[in-house]
Amino acid sequence: MSGLIRYWAAAKAAAGIAEEPFEDEVLADVLTAAVARHGARLGEVVRRASFLVDGTPVGRRDPADVRLPDGAVVEVLPPFAGG
Repeated sequence: MSGLIRYWAAAKAAAGIAEEPFEDEVLADVLTAAVARHGARLGEVVRRASFLVDGTPVGRRDPADVRLPDGAVVEVLPPFAGG
C-alpha cells in the first residue's frame, strides 16, 4: 500500500517537511517509519498527536489496528493551543 503522510504544526517542525509518501498498510508502521526517519523529536510529537485517515479521526483506536487503504492520506495533528 502507498499513501501520503502530512505533518501539521509541531509535527511539521519536528519532521522538517510538510508531507511525504509512505509504503505501509497499518498506521502504526507508518508512524514507526516516520519517527525512524526524522528522529526522537518527531516521536515526542507523535505520542501526543491525533491522527486523521482520509479525513476520518482515528480516535482512541490502537494504531496497530488501523489498516490503511491504498492511496490513504494520514494527517498528524499535534495538540493545538488556543480556543
